[in-house]
Amino acid sequence: MIICKSAAELELMREAGRIVADTHRLLQKSIQPDITTKELDQIAENYIRSQGAIPSFKGYNGFSGSICASVNDELVHGIPSARKLKDGDIISLDIGAQYKGYHGDSAWTYGVGTISDTAKKLLEVTERSLYMGLAEAKPDARLFTISNAIQRCVEEEGFSIVREYVGHGIGTELHEEPQIPNYGPAGRGPRLKPGMVLAIEPMVNVGERYVKTLQDNWTVVTVDGTLCAHFEHTIAITPDGYEILTKSGS
Repeated sequence: MIICKSAAELELMREAGRIVADTHRLLQKSIQPDITTKELDQIAENYIRSQGAIPSFKGYNGFSGSICASVNDELVHGIPSARKLKDGDIISLDIGAQYKGYHGDSAWTYGVGTISDTAKKLLEVTERSLYMGLAEAKPDARLFTISNAIQRCVEEEGFSIVREYVGHGIGTELHEEPQIPNYGPAGRGPRLKPGMVLAIEPMVNVGERYVKTLQDNWTVVTVDGTLCAHFEHTIAITPDGYEILTKSGS
């Protein structure tokens, strides 16, 4: 069942989303060669808690970090550690915050120092695919029309869509119905209604679409070792379109 949120619930989710977005902005300023992913994790946790919220990922199914920090060929669920970032790396930061019982969730992939042309194109295409998908988010539209728009944008540029991981509904639970793949036929899936809150999150590989999980049982990497990127916004369906909830307060 897809849960539609009330006006009061959406107001709480806006604040959760604002905290997530401002955490991203804070971390983006901190990304530089030699900083560790654990240091980024600590900055994020401190800020989220300073806003009266709780890191959504901390302890989730046993996850040890407050954020997911995935570098280069790591797609999602990277565990913050003593690993130092290097010039030319790309890093995906997935951040969640729970505010008064409601979650916000957003991922962004950033370059470290000077990155390659391939990495630049990957980040540009993946971010563009997110907004191509969001453009299809409106009342009475079919959910998989969003999925199809993302897939077309990515594959037209010669990149691959990961199929094992998908977007999701979100609210009092971090992951709610529906599941939202980043591929599929337009004009199918549930009809969107005002009050639905969705986390749309393209996950894109430079090479083939296949991924695997490392022995830590968390970190997901590309099988062929190529670069990958992850972008995500939490949105609410409105009477005339959509509203991005994970946007900065200033």
